[in-house]
Amino acid sequence: MISHELSSSAPVPELSATVQRVVAYFETLTTESVAQIATFYDPQARFKDPFKDVRGLAEIKHIFEHMFVALEAPRFVITGQIFQGQQCFLTWEFRFKFRNFQREAEQTILGGSHLQFSEQGLITLHRDYWDAAEELYEKLPLVGSLMRWLKKRANS
Repeated sequence: MISHELSSSAPVPELSATVQRVVAYFETLTTESVAQIATFYDPQARFKDPFKDVRGLAEIKHIFEHMFVALEAPRFVITGQIFQGQQCFLTWEFRFKFRNFQREAEQTILGGSHLQFSEQGLITLHRDYWDAAEELYEKLPLVGSLMRWLKKRANS
């Protein structure tokens, strides 16, 4: 894990410790530990990524549970951290294997998460940023060749 503090003000010490707990949770996330999500998220937290925009613990928990059903050996590697006030930005690698094709090849999606915290140290907003076209669609059969062709046309 690489830690970068690029904020002009140092992070609140409690937030720094909270973020380290969150990082450890994500980097060791398992099907069993998904049940501990209420330890990290506010009951009314919002989660948004390129495919979902949900609110509440049950919906967020479902997203992480589904990740373990849909993919083989999913895991996060946190590569950077930026703090400011009651929020942070984490950069990460999401590593996994597809269950239905290219089963032997580990895939990697690069992205980042903007996290906002309550005064109690719970995540109130978790917004993931990653390029679904480049990081996912280009790796899929059929769709991948179309996406690469479109990218080539857009760049010519």
